Amino acid sequence: MMEQNVLYAFLLTLVAGLATGVGSLIALMAKRTNRKFLSFSLGFSAGVMIYISFVDLFPESVRILSEDYGLRGGQVATAIAFFGGILFIALIDKLVPSVENPHEIRSVESMQVTVPTSPGGKPLHAKHMMRTGLMTALVIGIHNFPEGIATFMASLQDVQMGAAIAVAIAIHNIPEGIAVSVPVYYATGNRKKAFKFSFLSGLAEPVGALVGYLILAPFLTPAMLGYVFAVIAGIMVYISLDELLPAAHEYGEHHVAIWGLIVGMAVMAVGIVAFA
Repeated sequence: MMEQNVLYAFLLTLVAGLATGVGSLIALMAKRTNRKFLSFSLGFSAGVMIYISFVDLFPESVRILSEDYGLRGGQVATAIAFFGGILFIALIDKLVPSVENPHEIRSVESMQVTVPTSPGGKPLHAKHMMRTGLMTALVIGIHNFPEGIATFMASLQDVQMGAAIAVAIAIHNIPEGIAVSVPVYYATGNRKKAFKFSFLSGLAEPVGALVGYLILAPFLTPAMLGYVFAVIAGIMVYISLDELLPAAHEYGEHHVAIWGLIVGMAVMAVGIVAFA
């Protein structure tokens, strides 16, 4: 059964990571950016993550750690691990060059603009645009690594909860796929190359899952699992508040994003009650 859970957890993490390829396909094939859809989707993803974090992961962490430390000690340990998760992902953000921030919104329409060329036919500023695309892919890979660990570890314990997190992460990876594709396409004029770099940036997620499993699996006691749940909750709350909701608002559909947030929470509430 454990081996089956490992396989499911890895597959869910893989699907979530490779959603960057979906974003790339949208950028390369769509004619217009569906801003309402993206705003709603990003809000929905944030709602799922926030609800799971505070209603499922955080209380479960308190329950597990209270068995070792008592109720008060369990609450303290959970809070420390929760804010530790926030600090961990915030530190990664701090190390990201702001100029190449992968959460800068780029639209599908920008793919339709004719790339200015030199007399020799080479796109102007191609080196700069290619560097931007490669840096964005690298930064997204760095961000996806801890997300992969979080998705995998949650899925390992509860496949249904892991599936919900994987869907939320996948939705949040779609705009990141666009963010990689646009500058690479500008630099090269090559749609296949733009898709390839976007697709590869998502592989950091299953790699994170694999590394996390190899490092954490031997130490995966109930207490360790309690700490992991709290750290995952912290990471997901930070991603929701720092990345997903601001990105949803930048697409210009504030109320649509909020309704997406509410619907995401409602869906998770129904799911948790239905499968309890």
